[in-house]
Amino acid sequence: MAVEKGLRADARRNRDLIVTAARELFLEQNVDVPLEEVARRAGVGVGTLYRRFPDRDALLRAVGEESLRRLADLVETAGREEPDAWHALCRFLRGAVALRLGVLAAKLEPSLHQRLRVGADLHEIRQGIVTAVLRMIEQAQAEGALRTDIGPGDFALLMTLHVYTPSAVPGEEAMARVVEIVLDGLRADRGSPLPGAALDADALRRYTAVRLPPAG
Repeated sequence: MAVEKGLRADARRNRDLIVTAARELFLEQNVDVPLEEVARRAGVGVGTLYRRFPDRDALLRAVGEESLRRLADLVETAGREEPDAWHALCRFLRGAVALRLGVLAAKLEPSLHQRLRVGADLHEIRQGIVTAVLRMIEQAQAEGALRTDIGPGDFALLMTLHVYTPSAVPGEEAMARVVEIVLDGLRADRGSPLPGAALDADALRRYTAVRLPPAG
């Protein structure tokens, strides 16, 4: 998780606790959850929260940035540790779904993605994710592992996969099963022709755009 330069260790720790608590509560409830509740979940005082994040937009921005950086870590680790592009894509998709990006994106849309603008300071990270995913898709298709009628934008949609499950059904287990069903359908030797055209790389770029508050 990125932090401001020059923060003391305790200040960094408090900031990380606040962002983690905010992300959890945004997922569990909504982005309108009282900031006092975020402070309680983080185990810090309300004054500490407001020193780091003067308003809700600042906290939303931090949660959005954290999600982008987690994606960057996922794609870098998958590409480095897996034996080929197909296994790297599978690991990356499993990790992205486990982050519940679909739920978070849906809840942040009104407050972050529509009202706030793209942050140039995260351009390098965003481009790194896009480049890595494009490379893995191209390699997996060239190797004959990934079906060729899948585009980068299609993969971006799968990164936000979310499945509703009744309270009596273990959510993580159900999601894990659905992800494996999806991955099986992505194999080059599986499935039926897909309707419509594959979504291109622009859709992937739009998905990884993190909007930040305007200057001034």
